[in-house]
Amino acid sequence: MGESMTGGKNQVEGKYILTIDMGTTAFKSAIFDCRGREVSSATEEYQIQTPQPGWAEMDPDRYIDLFQNVIAKAIEKAQVPKTQLITLGISVQGETSVFLDADKKSLRPAILWCDTRALKEAEEIVDAFGCATIQNHTGQVGCDALWPGAKLLWLKKHEPGVFGNIAHILQLNGYFAYLLTGKMAEDDSILGSSIYWNINTRQYWEEMLEYIGITKAQLPEIVRPGSIVGTITKAASKQFDLPENLTVNIGGSDLACGPVGTGAIRPGNFSDSTGSSLCTMAMADHIVRDPTRQMPCYCSVMPDLYMVHAYSTGGMYMKWFRDTFGEMELMKEGVGGLNAFDQLDLMAAEVPAGSDGLIALPHLQGSGPPDLNANARACFFGMTIAHGKEHFVRAIMESVVMVLCRIIEATEALDISVDRIISFGGGALSPVWCQMKADATGKDVVTTKNNKSAGCLGAGILAGVACGIWDSVEEACDQIIQEERVYHPDPMHKPTYDELLARYKHLMECLEPVFQ
Repeated sequence: MGESMTGGKNQVEGKYILTIDMGTTAFKSAIFDCRGREVSSATEEYQIQTPQPGWAEMDPDRYIDLFQNVIAKAIEKAQVPKTQLITLGISVQGETSVFLDADKKSLRPAILWCDTRALKEAEEIVDAFGCATIQNHTGQVGCDALWPGAKLLWLKKHEPGVFGNIAHILQLNGYFAYLLTGKMAEDDSILGSSIYWNINTRQYWEEMLEYIGITKAQLPEIVRPGSIVGTITKAASKQFDLPENLTVNIGGSDLACGPVGTGAIRPGNFSDSTGSSLCTMAMADHIVRDPTRQMPCYCSVMPDLYMVHAYSTGGMYMKWFRDTFGEMELMKEGVGGLNAFDQLDLMAAEVPAGSDGLIALPHLQGSGPPDLNANARACFFGMTIAHGKEHFVRAIMESVVMVLCRIIEATEALDISVDRIISFGGGALSPVWCQMKADATGKDVVTTKNNKSAGCLGAGILAGVACGIWDSVEEACDQIIQEERVYHPDPMHKPTYDELLARYKHLMECLEPVFQ
């Protein structure tokens, strides 16, 4: 990690990179100059739609509104002429599917990555192919209800009218690439867990397509992450109020762009993002196939590199608690007081490690690897009259940390070293949460100066390399990324967290029969 960039290419001096990070509960846009310095940023939070338990949907038009609003705010704050914006880089939440008819109109609400309605369909796919075959073809350790393939089977069974009229299946970055350029394209960092993509060939898995009942004609062209899809159309330029010469870069998934935005781009690097979800990425120079089938493998946005990736509920749990029980904190924030999340952070700091015996499970939408269980649910255990609001806040934070500990255990079991944790996302802004992670794992936790916009910066670096601002991602990261703070583990707390982890594992085991 080095100092800020000392020079860009002459032809792009005075130009700017526009980026957007389309998260699960918020859209963020940021603008960077050709030295990688953030000029402005804006964020728009939103509520996902949950019409039934386990469902997570969103009207695609709502996504378009969010896109327009957040980009307009970032541009206004930047106070730079729109004509100086040369490229748009996209970072996108996990597998959120948009279904279009032959007229390219949406057929139904988008189904978000965290939607778990397709439990039976996921089991059906596993029964038909077997976990070993699925892992050999896709890098995934089985088929989860989260994956687009399972959800397509669900549509086939439960909404045959929709399924029969699907002409185009796009993930969210591909959808916006189409809206902006008119071209259908998708990067393979987002297709990795579709269950119908082959990690060996980096092409569609035709046998799985046939089983689901879809064809390659319904799917977009596969491109490498960070590819320029095209130039914005005149119609899109007018609709989104963006310059006509703007190039659109497909970017990659947020789990793949974030490590770029923190410089965690080399084999052996381990990063964690605590945003709406907890996501971890361990970089490897080969396809990693876990013999225990706990940890899946994905393509990274770096050429010829892969990621051992895991996920779980993260900041979504804190957001749920804030929105449900944080009326006072939100009221204080609304009148100019401290941010509600910062208030909750201070509460958690008042409680000792272990939350005085209160333990939480964070699985609002099922649990991810290594304890993959779409039926898993969140809960609090061990409540007494002595526990107050501050205990619940800390227990939520510690529950996410316990998942992180489980992920690291499973990652190191694959002979992938985790020497330290590079942390980004909203959770990296919490000193209390970062210190918990260090204390529980026994490893240094590092934050970078740009961690608030890591997804945007990662997408911006990919876009900047594609249009010639930097020669390589490595060059850009080495010149831009700077460490901000290192949290060292306090060995006094390790025994408490070791005991908490054992209790967490036991609770997960005991509750498995009643998860529904």
